[in-house]
Amino acid sequence: MNIAHRPMSFDLEDRPLAGRALSSCLPTASDAVVSSFHILLLPGFSQLCLASMIEPLRLANSLSGKSLFRWQLTSLDGHSVASASGMALEVAGNVFAEEAAVTTCGHTAVLVCAGDGVEHRSTSELRSFLRRIHRAAVPIYALGTATWLLADAKLLDGARCTIHWGKMAALHETFYGLSIADALFVRDGSIVTCAGEFAAFDLAMELVGQHCEIELVRQICQHLAADRWRDGASAQSLLPGLRFGSAGKKLSRILQLMGRNIEEPLSLQAIAQEVSLSRRQIERLFERHLSTTPRQHYLTLKLRRARQLIEMTDMSVTDIAIACGFDSASYFSKSFKEHFGILPSVLRAR
Repeated sequence: MNIAHRPMSFDLEDRPLAGRALSSCLPTASDAVVSSFHILLLPGFSQLCLASMIEPLRLANSLSGKSLFRWQLTSLDGHSVASASGMALEVAGNVFAEEAAVTTCGHTAVLVCAGDGVEHRSTSELRSFLRRIHRAAVPIYALGTATWLLADAKLLDGARCTIHWGKMAALHETFYGLSIADALFVRDGSIVTCAGEFAAFDLAMELVGQHCEIELVRQICQHLAADRWRDGASAQSLLPGLRFGSAGKKLSRILQLMGRNIEEPLSLQAIAQEVSLSRRQIERLFERHLSTTPRQHYLTLKLRRARQLIEMTDMSVTDIAIACGFDSASYFSKSFKEHFGILPSVLRAR
C-alpha cells in the first residue's frame, strides 16, 4: 500500500507550507513561535510515533489561538518516505539543504524519526550532519529507534539515553559504554531520546507544558481522550496497568533492577535488600500482578533479550548465551527452545 500525502507542515490555520523553506517559518520580531522542528523521516518510520508527537503540538496551536510550534518534514534525499505501514509521506525537502537554517536560527531543533531496520540507515553523510549540528548546539530529538543513529555518530558517549525496548539489548551490545535507561524519554543536554510510539505523546506534552500553562496541557488531553500523560522516567518494561500506585512503583524498581543485571543476575535476596522488601513480599507482587515467580520472570527476561540479540546482531549464539547470563550454551539452547519452540541456532539460520 502506497498512499502519498501532502507535506505535513502547518501553521496555526493548518495551511500547508509546501514549497517553503523552514527558514521562512522561523521566529521574527512579531512572531509568537517558540519552537520549530525539522523532522527527518527515515524509511520504515512509525506513523503512530510521528502522529503522537505532532498532534499535541498542533492542538496546542489550535486551542491556544497562538502559533506556538511549527514543523516541516524532510528526508535524506528530498523524496517521499515510506512508513512501516507502507504509506508514504511527501516531504518539503532535503534535510542536508536546510543545515544553514538549522544552525543559524534560534528556537530550532532537528527531530529524527526512525523505525525498523535503523541499523541499516546510517551513512557517513548522516553521521557528519548529526555531529555538525550537535557541535552547533542544535537540540536533537531521537524518536523510536533513532537513538541508534546518534550512538553510531558517537554523540551519546557519556550521555544517558533510551530507545524502544525492542532495540535496547542490541544497542547495549553494539555500542559499549552507553548509559541506557528503561524510560519513556530522557533529556541529556541538547539531546533528547524517546522510546517512540505512545511515549512520543508524553514527550510532546512535556514540551507543551514547558511553554504553556498547565490548563492547556489538560485541554489537549481532554481533546485526545487521554486521561493523563506520563513522566519521562516511567519504565517501558512495566505493564500499563501497573504504572500508577504504590505496587506498580515497587514492581517497577524490581523489574528495572532485573533488566540492568541480566548478564550477572541478582539473587532474590539481593533484590529484596535493594528495594527494602522481603523475599515473600516480592514473590506476592509477582504472583498477583504478573502471574509468575521472580525466578521464572528473570528467565523470561533473559530469553527475550537473547532473541533480540539473535535477530538484530551478528553475535554468536555462545556469546549471546554469556551476555544473557546463562552458564552454558547447551542450557541456553534448551531453555530457548522450551520458551520459543525453536532452537536459537535455527532462528539465527533463518
